[in-house]
Amino acid sequence: MISRLAAARAVGVEIAARHADDVDARGRFPKEALAALKDRQLLGIMVPESEGGVGAGIAEVVSICHALGRSCASTAMIYAMHQIQVACVVHHAAGNPWHRTFMKRLAEDQFLLGSATSEVGVGGDLRSSICAIEEKDGRFTLFKQAPVISYGADCDGILVTARRTPQSPASDQVIVVVLKEDWELEQTSGWDALGMRGTCSNGYRLAAKGGMEQVIPVPFADVSAQTMLPVSHLVWSALWLGIATDAVTRARAYVRAEAKKTHGSVADGNWRLAEAASLLQLMKSNVVAALRQYEAAVGSEDRLTALPFAVAMNNLKTGSSQIAVQVIHQAMLVCGLAGYRNDTAFSLGRHLRDAHSAALMVNNDRILANTAQLLVALREDPGLLE
Repeated sequence: MISRLAAARAVGVEIAARHADDVDARGRFPKEALAALKDRQLLGIMVPESEGGVGAGIAEVVSICHALGRSCASTAMIYAMHQIQVACVVHHAAGNPWHRTFMKRLAEDQFLLGSATSEVGVGGDLRSSICAIEEKDGRFTLFKQAPVISYGADCDGILVTARRTPQSPASDQVIVVVLKEDWELEQTSGWDALGMRGTCSNGYRLAAKGGMEQVIPVPFADVSAQTMLPVSHLVWSALWLGIATDAVTRARAYVRAEAKKTHGSVADGNWRLAEAASLLQLMKSNVVAALRQYEAAVGSEDRLTALPFAVAMNNLKTGSSQIAVQVIHQAMLVCGLAGYRNDTAFSLGRHLRDAHSAALMVNNDRILANTAQLLVALREDPGLLE
């Protein structure tokens, strides 16, 4: 039987890559690739076996994000963001009957999940909300002005952050699962962006309703620290690594093609290929090390909320987002005009544009400022973090 990773690679190479340029040019949802991922039952793989899933671990998801990133960054990002939401439900709502049923639907129906964590008026702070859960007779309503809900028009469910009650402070948040039949989305802005164009990250005014049992019974502060933040940085870094990997692959192909023309001679300037490969290896090592650290911490609230762990995950995100751009830049210098143009087999324009989104999700400046505060509070030598 074909493995799930092999199936994802096939989707990337045979479907996502074939449509990637059109997805990018038209800024459209990569429907062909997502349909193929659904058809191969790859959306609900993190759902536990007890709830009808296969109980895949984070390492498998990271590998799939990397594989898809090599073919179409928008497809990989949608898959990554979906799995972040699935992880939040699986890790923090498994004891809730409504969410157990929901997980069964995730596995059986291959739902695609999005998120509405950002909000107009909070300055990009995900740990602050203006909108609130309004409860009446065991039911809730909420209204949220979201500057971004990626692929919102194509979601089957959305995880929404909100204040616990209208009287709660901005930081007292919960996260609630809302279903497509229970929301109204009014688009307020479009998505004509430099890169990641296929994520269709439009702005919406969201109105939703449901039962109070749909609220994940753990404070969002815990969900964020223990799952959303580390999983986000792992899967994002993996797909950025995929983009960079394909850029180096194209640069290698270019050098080989040029060497054939000159009877095996390699131009002096192609030392940049070696530099790009070295940076790529560093990036991969960072992802693997952080993955192992997260796997060792899962199940331990103390380890997941420890300052050294938060520093390591923050560094993974900021470092990966910076190195990916450096790798692709070096690859483009290797390929020259063939990499700069959009109509060659060595074109790297889409790769570079997609990679530049990395520093903005969540903005590196905000993360670096947070890391600096954590480092000041640490008693350990940051060079000896475990």
